[in-house]
Amino acid sequence: MRAVLVRQPGGPDALELVELPVPVPGPGQVQIRAEAFGVGQPDVLIRRGVYKWMPPLPANPGNDVTGRIAALGSGVEGLAIGQKVLLSARDLPQRGGCYADYVVAPADAIHVLPDNVDLQAAVCLSNYQVAYALLHECRHPRAPASVLVIGAAGGVGTALVQLAKLAQMNVIGTVSTEEKAAFARGNGADEIIFYRREDVVARTRELTKGEGIGLVLDHVCGPEFTGYLGALGKWGTLLSYNAFAGLPEENLMAAMRDHLDICPAIRCFSFHIYDHDRDGRRALMRNVIDALSRNAIKPAISAVLKLDEVRQAHTLLEQGSALGKIIMTP
Repeated sequence: MRAVLVRQPGGPDALELVELPVPVPGPGQVQIRAEAFGVGQPDVLIRRGVYKWMPPLPANPGNDVTGRIAALGSGVEGLAIGQKVLLSARDLPQRGGCYADYVVAPADAIHVLPDNVDLQAAVCLSNYQVAYALLHECRHPRAPASVLVIGAAGGVGTALVQLAKLAQMNVIGTVSTEEKAAFARGNGADEIIFYRREDVVARTRELTKGEGIGLVLDHVCGPEFTGYLGALGKWGTLLSYNAFAGLPEENLMAAMRDHLDICPAIRCFSFHIYDHDRDGRRALMRNVIDALSRNAIKPAISAVLKLDEVRQAHTLLEQGSALGKIIMTP
């Protein structure tokens, strides 16, 4: 079978397509014949060798795969050959391991999918799992009625927009281009702010008639981060779930005390909080699988490439121009 390995960390050229023996399921394991692979930032971090939860080299950087059960190991009950399943490396002892024609995993790690679920759509659900946690699990002081999504046309951004609308929130999204604006609106965003030519904080307050936003979801951080406190309304929460632009230089406590009249909160989130919370992690995934099966969400797929185009897939992801999720098929 074909699999992708990284022997020496680096750019997309570090991704090597190799031939390996087809893995055989042992006791308590299942073999999955892959039909779709998700391409995401954790894959890139593994490829670069900088992931905090880095698997040992040589590493297979894939973290999400959907397919059908092809074989069962001894002792596996309640599953059948041919069933549709999703496997996320979040449910494995270590990250990675999913970029391969066949993947073997513990039977209790997979997520069984309803027959009506499309496997290419389902491989996007890890983004929705994160988005659901950001919107519903972070225990905001008061349930927010409105949300500002920074980067509303990206993979997680799209999931946030859709799930926020499903929760009946008013959604404002920031984007960089007219194309991304149309895409975000198509996914349910009520209002759009062009962050390159508009003052995001001032425009947010204008769109909320001066009341401010209930929740800001930011994956960029950097020098703009503390400024978003000015967009918050009473009891508002500023939530960071990544730091692609680095950390803010301002004193966060001092910045918060400049806004004592709204009692703001700042939270730093990583999905790794669920690494040792199997029940919580899998409950989140069940919620988004159910939403997909009811057609309550519609994952946006920006590009479908083949596994042997994995270098192109990573290049496209790093360019930042993709609308929604990049996936691969065998």
